Amino acid sequence: MASDEKHFSKAVSMALEAYIADMGDEEITDLYELVLREVEAPMLASVLRHTGNNQSKTAAMLGLSRGTLRKKLRKYRLL
Repeated sequence: MASDEKHFSKAVSMALEAYIADMGDEEITDLYELVLREVEAPMLASVLRHTGNNQSKTAAMLGLSRGTLRKKLRKYRLL
């Protein structure tokens, strides 16, 4: 694993550990969906900005089809 990937994984892991600790004894449900929503939307927005809102370039950079990208952009109201 490259150094950047390790750093990113560690940051995500630390954020999750902090979230779980902050929740204390409260029941945590739908954590998977929460993490996807919290990570996916800003990732899409950042890559879109990086590509000058070029959806074809954004899709290629993310390894998605353009149709899948558009579906996700609608989901997060980024379109």
